[in-house]
Amino acid sequence: MESIGVLMACPMNTYLEQELEKRFTLFKFWDFPEKALFLDTHRNTIRAVVGNATAGADGELIDNLPNLEIVSSFSVGLDKIDLAKCREKGIRVTNTPDVLTEDVADLAIGLILAVLRRLCESDRYVRSGKWKKGDYKLTTKFTGKSVGIIGLGRIGLAIAKRAEAFSCPISYYTRIKKSDVNYTYYPSVVELASNCQILIVACPLTEQTRHIINREVIDALGPKGVLINIGRGPHVDERELVPALVEGRLGGAGLDVFENEPEVPEELFGLENVVLTPHVGSGTVETRTAMADLVLGNLEAHFLSKPLLTQVV
Repeated sequence: MESIGVLMACPMNTYLEQELEKRFTLFKFWDFPEKALFLDTHRNTIRAVVGNATAGADGELIDNLPNLEIVSSFSVGLDKIDLAKCREKGIRVTNTPDVLTEDVADLAIGLILAVLRRLCESDRYVRSGKWKKGDYKLTTKFTGKSVGIIGLGRIGLAIAKRAEAFSCPISYYTRIKKSDVNYTYYPSVVELASNCQILIVACPLTEQTRHIINREVIDALGPKGVLINIGRGPHVDERELVPALVEGRLGGAGLDVFENEPEVPEELFGLENVVLTPHVGSGTVETRTAMADLVLGNLEAHFLSKPLLTQVV
Protein backbone atom coordinates (compact mmCIF):
# COMPACT_ATOMS: atom_id res chain seq x y z
CA MET A 1 0.00 0.00 0.00
CA GLU A 2 3.07 2.24 0.05
CA SER A 3 2.17 3.70 -3.36
CA ILE A 4 -1.31 4.81 -2.28
CA GLY A 5 -1.52 8.56 -1.82
CA VAL A 6 -3.09 9.78 1.42
CA LEU A 7 -3.72 13.48 2.08
CA MET A 8 -3.66 14.60 5.73
CA ALA A 9 -5.74 17.77 5.98
CA CYS A 10 -3.97 19.38 8.96
CA PRO A 11 -1.64 18.49 11.86
CA MET A 12 -3.50 16.29 14.32
CA ASN A 13 -1.46 13.50 15.90
CA THR A 14 2.23 12.61 15.70
CA TYR A 15 1.67 8.87 16.11
CA LEU A 16 -0.93 8.87 13.33
CA GLU A 17 1.40 10.81 11.03
CA GLN A 18 4.24 8.38 11.64
CA GLU A 19 2.09 5.32 11.05
CA LEU A 20 0.58 6.77 7.86
CA GLU A 21 4.07 7.50 6.55
CA LYS A 22 5.07 3.88 7.19
CA ARG A 23 2.12 2.46 5.26
CA PHE A 24 1.24 4.98 2.54
CA THR A 25 2.58 7.88 0.53
CA LEU A 26 1.59 10.67 2.89
CA PHE A 27 1.00 14.26 1.77
CA LYS A 28 0.69 16.86 4.54
CA PHE A 29 -1.59 19.55 3.17
CA TRP A 30 -0.15 22.23 5.47
CA ASP A 31 3.30 21.73 3.95
CA PHE A 32 2.05 23.15 0.64
CA PRO A 33 1.20 26.89 0.74
CA GLU A 34 0.11 26.81 -2.90
CA LYS A 35 -2.85 24.51 -2.45
CA ALA A 36 -4.13 24.83 -6.02
CA LEU A 37 -0.72 23.96 -7.48
CA PHE A 38 -0.37 20.99 -5.12
CA LEU A 39 -3.79 19.63 -6.05
CA ASP A 40 -3.12 20.13 -9.75
CA THR A 41 0.12 18.14 -9.41
CA HIS A 42 -1.12 15.32 -7.19
CA ARG A 43 -4.86 15.16 -7.88
CA ASN A 44 -4.64 11.74 -9.55
CA THR A 45 -2.40 10.23 -6.86
CA ILE A 46 -4.51 10.84 -3.78
CA ARG A 47 -7.01 8.11 -2.97
CA ALA A 48 -7.69 8.90 0.70
CA VAL A 49 -8.12 11.97 2.90
CA VAL A 50 -7.59 12.02 6.66
CA GLY A 51 -9.31 14.91 8.43
CA ASN A 52 -10.44 15.91 11.91
CA ALA A 53 -12.64 18.44 13.71
CA THR A 54 -10.61 21.31 12.23
CA ALA A 55 -10.28 20.33 8.58
CA GLY A 56 -11.80 17.54 6.53
CA ALA A 57 -13.02 17.19 2.97
CA ASP A 58 -15.35 19.88 1.65
CA GLY A 59 -17.02 19.79 -1.73
CA GLU A 60 -14.26 21.76 -3.43
CA LEU A 61 -11.51 19.42 -2.23
CA ILE A 62 -13.53 16.35 -3.20
CA ASP A 63 -14.13 17.73 -6.70
CA ASN A 64 -10.37 18.29 -7.07
CA LEU A 65 -9.53 14.66 -6.25
CA PRO A 66 -11.00 12.47 -9.01
CA ASN A 67 -9.57 9.24 -7.58
CA LEU A 68 -10.64 9.83 -3.98
CA GLU A 69 -12.11 6.65 -2.49
CA ILE A 70 -12.33 7.23 1.26
CA VAL A 71 -12.35 10.01 3.85
CA SER A 72 -11.30 8.84 7.29
CA SER A 73 -11.99 11.31 10.09
CA PHE A 74 -9.81 11.49 13.19
CA SER A 75 -12.93 12.66 15.04
CA VAL A 76 -16.44 11.52 15.80
CA GLY A 77 -17.91 14.70 14.29
CA LEU A 78 -18.53 14.85 10.55
CA ASP A 79 -19.30 18.55 10.06
CA LYS A 80 -16.04 19.15 8.15
CA ILE A 81 -16.95 16.55 5.50
CA ASP A 82 -19.39 17.10 2.63
CA LEU A 83 -21.35 13.92 3.20
CA ALA A 84 -23.79 14.59 0.38
CA LYS A 85 -20.95 14.94 -2.10
CA CYS A 86 -19.35 11.74 -0.79
CA ARG A 87 -22.61 9.84 -1.25
CA GLU A 88 -23.01 11.26 -4.73
CA LYS A 89 -19.53 10.15 -5.78
CA GLY A 90 -19.51 6.82 -3.92
CA ILE A 91 -16.74 7.93 -1.54
CA ARG A 92 -16.67 6.03 1.74
CA VAL A 93 -16.53 7.89 5.06
CA THR A 94 -15.42 6.69 8.49
CA ASN A 95 -15.02 8.32 11.90
CA THR A 96 -13.86 7.42 15.40
CA PRO A 97 -16.92 6.84 17.62
CA ASP A 98 -17.00 5.12 21.02
CA VAL A 99 -13.28 5.39 21.79
CA LEU A 100 -13.57 9.07 22.75
CA THR A 101 -16.94 8.90 24.52
CA GLU A 102 -15.61 8.44 28.05
CA ASP A 103 -12.99 11.19 27.84
CA VAL A 104 -15.45 13.75 26.49
CA ALA A 105 -18.00 12.84 29.16
CA ASP A 106 -15.31 13.10 31.85
CA LEU A 107 -14.40 16.59 30.64
CA ALA A 108 -18.04 17.69 30.71
CA ILE A 109 -18.28 16.77 34.39
CA GLY A 110 -14.89 18.39 35.02
CA LEU A 111 -16.07 21.63 33.46
CA ILE A 112 -19.21 21.62 35.59
CA LEU A 113 -17.18 21.20 38.76
CA ALA A 114 -14.62 23.78 37.65
CA VAL A 115 -17.33 26.39 37.01
CA LEU A 116 -19.49 25.74 40.07
CA ARG A 117 -16.64 25.28 42.54
CA ARG A 118 -14.44 27.95 40.88
CA LEU A 119 -11.50 25.53 40.71
CA CYS A 120 -9.41 27.63 38.32
CA GLU A 121 -9.98 30.82 40.29
CA SER A 122 -9.24 29.01 43.57
CA ASP A 123 -5.97 27.74 42.13
CA ARG A 124 -4.97 31.29 41.17
CA TYR A 125 -6.03 32.49 44.63
CA VAL A 126 -3.54 30.15 46.28
CA ARG A 127 -0.71 30.81 43.80
CA SER A 128 -1.05 34.58 44.13
CA GLY A 129 -0.68 34.46 47.91
CA LYS A 130 -4.18 35.84 48.55
CA TRP A 131 -5.06 32.93 50.84
CA LYS A 132 -2.69 34.37 53.44
CA LYS A 133 -4.95 37.41 53.60
CA GLY A 134 -8.22 35.50 54.00
CA ASP A 135 -10.30 32.52 52.95
CA TYR A 136 -11.69 32.19 49.45
CA LYS A 137 -15.38 32.97 48.99
CA LEU A 138 -18.06 30.27 49.09
CA THR A 139 -18.98 28.59 45.81
CA THR A 140 -21.87 26.47 44.50
CA LYS A 141 -22.72 22.80 45.07
CA PHE A 142 -22.96 20.38 42.12
CA THR A 143 -24.63 17.39 43.78
CA GLY A 144 -28.36 17.43 43.21
CA LYS A 145 -28.39 20.11 40.50
CA SER A 146 -30.77 19.47 37.60
CA VAL A 147 -28.88 18.66 34.39
CA GLY A 148 -30.30 19.09 30.89
CA ILE A 149 -28.54 17.47 27.93
CA ILE A 150 -28.98 18.43 24.28
CA GLY A 151 -28.34 15.24 22.35
CA LEU A 152 -28.56 11.85 24.02
CA GLY A 153 -26.25 9.80 21.86
CA ARG A 154 -23.17 7.94 23.09
CA ILE A 155 -21.60 11.00 24.70
CA GLY A 156 -24.84 12.41 26.06
CA LEU A 157 -25.71 9.12 27.72
CA ALA A 158 -22.21 8.84 29.21
CA ILE A 159 -22.58 12.33 30.68
CA ALA A 160 -26.00 11.46 32.09
CA LYS A 161 -24.62 8.35 33.75
CA ARG A 162 -21.90 10.39 35.44
CA ALA A 163 -24.29 13.14 36.52
CA GLU A 164 -26.58 10.54 38.06
CA ALA A 165 -23.72 9.60 40.37
CA PHE A 166 -23.97 13.17 41.70
CA SER A 167 -27.71 12.63 42.38
CA CYS A 168 -28.63 15.00 39.56
CA PRO A 169 -32.09 14.79 37.97
CA ILE A 170 -31.56 14.32 34.21
CA SER A 171 -33.62 15.76 31.37
CA TYR A 172 -32.88 15.95 27.67
CA TYR A 173 -33.81 17.21 24.23
CA THR A 174 -33.51 15.24 21.01
CA ARG A 175 -35.48 15.51 17.77
CA ILE A 176 -37.36 12.32 18.68
CA LYS A 177 -38.14 11.16 22.20
CA LYS A 178 -36.18 8.05 23.18
CA SER A 179 -38.17 5.05 24.35
CA ASP A 180 -35.27 3.29 26.07
CA VAL A 181 -34.46 5.90 28.77
CA ASN A 182 -36.33 7.12 31.83
CA TYR A 183 -35.03 10.68 31.77
CA THR A 184 -37.45 13.59 31.42
CA TYR A 185 -37.93 14.65 27.80
CA TYR A 186 -38.59 18.19 26.62
CA PRO A 187 -39.68 18.81 23.01
CA SER A 188 -37.70 22.04 22.64
CA VAL A 189 -34.34 23.38 23.79
CA VAL A 190 -36.01 26.43 25.35
CA GLU A 191 -38.22 24.19 27.51
CA LEU A 192 -35.20 22.13 28.49
CA ALA A 193 -33.21 25.24 29.44
CA SER A 194 -36.16 26.56 31.46
CA ASN A 195 -36.23 23.38 33.53
CA CYS A 196 -32.56 22.75 34.33
CA GLN A 197 -29.74 24.46 36.19
CA ILE A 198 -26.92 23.08 34.04
CA LEU A 199 -27.36 22.78 30.26
CA ILE A 200 -24.91 20.60 28.32
CA VAL A 201 -24.49 20.63 24.54
CA ALA A 202 -23.62 17.12 23.33
CA CYS A 203 -25.22 16.85 19.89
CA PRO A 204 -23.69 16.65 16.40
CA LEU A 205 -23.23 19.89 14.49
CA THR A 206 -25.66 20.19 11.59
CA GLU A 207 -27.38 23.10 9.90
CA GLN A 208 -30.28 22.47 12.26
CA THR A 209 -28.13 22.58 15.40
CA ARG A 210 -25.97 25.56 14.40
CA HIS A 211 -26.62 28.29 17.00
CA ILE A 212 -28.99 25.97 18.84
CA ILE A 213 -27.88 28.01 21.88
CA ASN A 214 -29.32 31.42 21.06
CA ARG A 215 -30.60 34.44 22.99
CA GLU A 216 -33.91 32.75 23.84
CA VAL A 217 -32.19 29.64 25.24
CA ILE A 218 -29.66 31.69 27.22
CA ASP A 219 -32.42 33.79 28.74
CA ALA A 220 -34.35 30.63 29.63
CA LEU A 221 -31.30 29.21 31.41
CA GLY A 222 -30.93 32.47 33.28
CA PRO A 223 -28.58 34.21 35.72
CA LYS A 224 -28.15 31.12 37.91
CA GLY A 225 -27.78 28.68 35.04
CA VAL A 226 -24.56 27.19 33.67
CA LEU A 227 -23.87 26.29 30.04
CA ILE A 228 -21.40 23.52 29.17
CA ASN A 229 -20.33 23.00 25.54
CA ILE A 230 -18.31 19.91 24.62
CA GLY A 231 -19.99 19.61 21.21
CA ARG A 232 -18.88 22.05 18.52
CA GLY A 233 -18.26 25.78 18.75
CA PRO A 234 -20.94 26.84 16.25
CA HIS A 235 -23.61 25.22 18.42
CA VAL A 236 -23.44 28.46 20.43
CA ASP A 237 -24.07 31.95 19.12
CA GLU A 238 -21.09 33.65 20.75
CA ARG A 239 -22.47 37.10 19.89
CA GLU A 240 -25.27 36.33 22.34
CA LEU A 241 -23.27 34.27 24.83
CA VAL A 242 -20.51 36.79 25.55
CA PRO A 243 -22.71 39.74 26.58
CA ALA A 244 -24.96 37.41 28.59
CA LEU A 245 -21.97 36.29 30.65
CA VAL A 246 -20.49 39.77 30.96
CA GLU A 247 -23.83 41.27 32.03
CA GLY A 248 -24.69 38.42 34.41
CA ARG A 249 -27.75 37.27 32.45
CA LEU A 250 -26.13 33.81 32.38
CA GLY A 251 -24.59 32.40 35.54
CA GLY A 252 -21.55 30.69 34.07
CA ALA A 253 -20.09 28.60 31.28
CA GLY A 254 -17.59 25.81 30.71
CA LEU A 255 -16.45 25.84 27.08
CA ASP A 256 -14.18 23.37 25.31
CA VAL A 257 -15.12 24.48 21.80
CA PHE A 258 -15.52 27.84 20.05
CA GLU A 259 -16.98 29.26 16.86
CA ASN A 260 -13.70 30.33 15.25
CA GLU A 261 -11.02 28.15 16.82
CA PRO A 262 -8.39 28.90 17.93
CA GLU A 263 -9.81 32.41 18.26
CA VAL A 264 -11.69 32.92 21.54
CA PRO A 265 -13.62 36.07 22.52
CA GLU A 266 -11.22 38.03 24.73
CA GLU A 267 -14.10 39.37 26.80
CA LEU A 268 -14.30 35.93 28.41
CA PHE A 269 -10.70 35.95 29.68
CA GLY A 270 -11.37 38.06 32.74
CA LEU A 271 -14.54 36.29 33.89
CA GLU A 272 -14.12 34.00 36.90
CA ASN A 273 -17.46 32.28 36.17
CA VAL A 274 -16.13 30.97 32.85
CA VAL A 275 -13.76 28.05 32.32
CA LEU A 276 -12.09 27.72 28.91
CA THR A 277 -10.27 24.69 27.51
CA PRO A 278 -8.67 24.39 24.04
CA HIS A 279 -10.88 21.70 22.43
CA VAL A 280 -9.36 18.85 24.44
CA GLY A 281 -12.43 16.67 24.94
CA SER A 282 -10.69 13.60 23.53
CA GLY A 283 -7.23 14.89 24.37
CA THR A 284 -5.66 12.03 26.31
CA VAL A 285 -2.75 9.90 25.14
CA GLU A 286 -4.84 6.74 25.43
CA THR A 287 -7.82 8.00 23.47
CA ARG A 288 -5.90 9.78 20.72
CA THR A 289 -3.88 6.59 20.14
CA ALA A 290 -7.08 4.54 19.92
CA MET A 291 -8.54 7.09 17.50
CA ALA A 292 -5.43 6.92 15.33
CA ASP A 293 -5.59 3.13 15.29
CA LEU A 294 -9.21 3.35 14.09
CA VAL A 295 -8.24 5.69 11.26
CA LEU A 296 -5.41 3.35 10.23
CA GLY A 297 -7.61 0.28 10.56
CA ASN A 298 -10.31 1.80 8.36
CA LEU A 299 -7.84 2.82 5.66
CA GLU A 300 -6.19 -0.60 5.61
CA ALA A 301 -9.56 -2.36 5.57
CA HIS A 302 -10.70 -0.27 2.61
CA PHE A 303 -7.60 -0.83 0.51
CA LEU A 304 -7.56 -4.55 1.34
CA SER A 305 -11.26 -4.83 0.39
CA LYS A 306 -12.27 -5.79 3.93
CA PRO A 307 -15.28 -4.48 5.91
CA LEU A 308 -14.72 -1.01 7.35
CA LEU A 309 -14.51 -0.75 11.13
CA THR A 310 -16.66 2.37 11.60
CA GLN A 311 -18.37 3.19 8.32
CA VAL A 312 -20.64 6.24 8.12
CA VAL A 313 -21.11 6.44 4.35
